Order: sequence, then structure tokens, then C-alpha cells
Amino acid sequence: MALDLLLSGGTLLDARTGDTRRADVLIRDGKIAAVGDDLGGAPEADGVAVYDASGKTISQGWMDMHVHFREPGQEHKETIETGARAAAFGGFTAVACMPNTEPPIATRDVAEFVRKRAEGLAVDVYPIGTVSKGRKGEELAEMADMAAGGAVAFSDDGSPVQHGGLMRRALEYARTLDKPILGHEEDLTLNPHGHMNEGAVATRLGLPGIPGLAEEAMIARDALLAGFTGGRVHVCHISTAEAVDIVRRAKARGVPITTEACPHHWALTDAAVEASSYDTHTKMHPPLRTAADVQAIKDGLADGTIDVIATDHAPHAGFEKEVEFIEAPFGILGLETCWGLTVRDLVRPGVLTLAQAVHKLAVAPREILGLDVPSVEVGAEANLTVFDDSTEWTFEQRHIRSKSHNTPFVGAPMVGRAWAIVNRGQFVEAEA
Repeated sequence: MALDLLLSGGTLLDARTGDTRRADVLIRDGKIAAVGDDLGGAPEADGVAVYDASGKTISQGWMDMHVHFREPGQEHKETIETGARAAAFGGFTAVACMPNTEPPIATRDVAEFVRKRAEGLAVDVYPIGTVSKGRKGEELAEMADMAAGGAVAFSDDGSPVQHGGLMRRALEYARTLDKPILGHEEDLTLNPHGHMNEGAVATRLGLPGIPGLAEEAMIARDALLAGFTGGRVHVCHISTAEAVDIVRRAKARGVPITTEACPHHWALTDAAVEASSYDTHTKMHPPLRTAADVQAIKDGLADGTIDVIATDHAPHAGFEKEVEFIEAPFGILGLETCWGLTVRDLVRPGVLTLAQAVHKLAVAPREILGLDVPSVEVGAEANLTVFDDSTEWTFEQRHIRSKSHNTPFVGAPMVGRAWAIVNRGQFVEAEA
């Protein structure tokens, strides 16, 4: 059924320019029919359902360019449908799915499967293909074929490409396709068996550490390769101060490199592992780092070194996380808590303006992936997020829309809510 809806009384924020104005948005048949003042009395709005957006902001729909929806092969953790449900609750109208599925998104048919499974959902779901066949780091995957099947980027995700020559060829090939390589940047020879940040806390807890050096050395390598080949590198989930500085210096040299930060890497430190008595919900990869690293991430977001806010949404079933710390898989949920942590830790303290935060959610991810940024203009397909930056609330179990429940933020205070999305002719309202 076609969507007819009037968003009334809200503030329209253009995520491209940062401009704001009070405006109603009239949607007819899933498209924006009018933008202006007091459209409720206009003849074209007769009989249209009204959503009261008073006190709320309306922007282009947000995108998370780094999620794990686990389908195919790991549907006990998450499915494309349940992942999209979590995305909608978090205010996202689009996501890009990492390829560490079973089988991995390493061939065109699997990329097309992901797209097919997302048909009819209110959230656009884009597949990310592998760099190497089977994510084994030995031979390039059929990148052009996957791109033809809908892959928007390439990554070996948690199995980072260790062979420098293979990465060089991947960047050269991806450049011909105008696609980025998304890197889980880690030299595995520098981290054979770590489980949390290498440092004083890990020493006290008796846990093998993951040194920041492993991340930094690989970013430095890939920055050099990107500069040499002209291929685009996107650094996933950056986590250390030195890593941020490496990207900053590479950008200053004109290297085609971008990066993202995840809320857990600015909201928590490795002290959370100790304070929680080895709670496996504090185990992620890259791991939680130090207070100095947190500050560096905030500085990088503020000065533009870090382009994107992403979540690395990584669901795991309860039985997988309810084990000893060293036996637990890495990863936590991120979609449902992203905006509440962004406003709480970045917007309200003045690290980012509201417009800057929304730009890192709505515009930058799509630009990096070569996707069209939604337009809030008459005739455009309605692709919108309705949110605020003022509501103070506590994240609870009942707010989780994912199939899994692995998050350390249950009981955490949040600021700012995503209230609804409009996309693909559908209106999805987040229940309080």
C-alpha cells in the first residue's frame, strides 16, 4: 500500500549543508509531494495521516556502513529481517553488511541473495563482497562480478588481508570499479591470541592483550598502498590515538583514505572489562582501549579525520557469550544505541554539532560507498529519519530489536532518540 503521510511541525535539517528550517513534509505515494509551512490545511493533504513531529528534527535517512546481519548461515544470531528491525529502531534507513557469513559474500550469487532477502523491508541493505576468495587471503575474489550483483565495497572483515602484494592488487582492481576496500586493520603476527587491549588492565586481569601496534602497523601499510595505487582505503572501527594520527597525516598528503569510529570506542575504555568482572559484553575487536585513545577518537571526529559514525553491529547468541571471557566471540550490538551515545558523548558536550553528527551518519557513508544521498525535495523518494537530541532515557532490554542481546549498555543513560524512519514507501515508528 502506498504511503501517504504528513510530518507536521518538525525542524528540517539538510545533512549536506547543515541548514535548518521549520517545515512540514508531505508524502504522497512514498514520494515527497510538498515541503513548507502549515501544510495540514493544504488541499493536497486532505485525508492524509498526520505524524506530529513537533520538537523533533527530520533529516535525510541515516546509513550504517558497517553491520553484521549474519545471514546466510548464522541465522541463530541475526537475520536480515531482524537486523533491519534493529536498524529502523536506531534511525537507520540503510546499512551495508559485512561478508563474514557462511558462506561468505564472496560470489555474485550470495550478494544477490542478500539483496533478495531485503526486498520489502523498510531498510536498504547493501552487501559488501570479500577481497579474497573465501576470505582466505590467498587469491582475489571475483570483485567485478560481485559489484555487478550489488556489492558496494570489498572487505575480508575480521580476516584482514595479511599479504601486502594481494592488497596492492585488490586496491588496483577496486579502483577500476570505483569501489573502496574496507579494512579491519590488523597485523595478525603482532596479535596472535589477544582478547582485550594490551596494557595495565589486561596485565592485572591476566588476559592476553591486543596491542594497538597491530592496528597501527596495518593502517600505515594500507595508507602507503592507497597512496601508491590510487585505490581507496576505508579504515573500519578505528580505535587508537596513533591510528587516528596516521590517518590524519595520510589525508594531509592527499592519500585516498577514510575512516569510521564506533560508539563503544568513545563511550567505554578497557577499564570496563575489569569493572564488569570480565563481562563478555565488553569484548569486541578492536578492543576497548584507554582514556587517551578515547580522547583521540573524539578529536578525530571533531577535526574531520574520522569521516563516519558506524556501529560494527555484531550480534551473538546468548549461549555464545555466556562463557569464560577468553572463550567468548568478539562483538556487541550497536544499532539501537548509536544515536543515544552520539548525542550523549559528542553532541551535548560540544565535540560535534548536531549537523556534523548527522552528516557523519547520513552523507559521508553514502559518499564513500558511491551511493546517492537522499534528497528532501519535491518529487524525491522519501528517505527520512525523525529524531531529537534532547530526550534523556535509559536503554533497557525492551528496547532491543535485534535477535541477539549482547550489549554492555543495558541500564546506560542515553540522550537523544530516533523516533521514526520513512523509506521505501514505509513509515516505521520506534516504540518507546
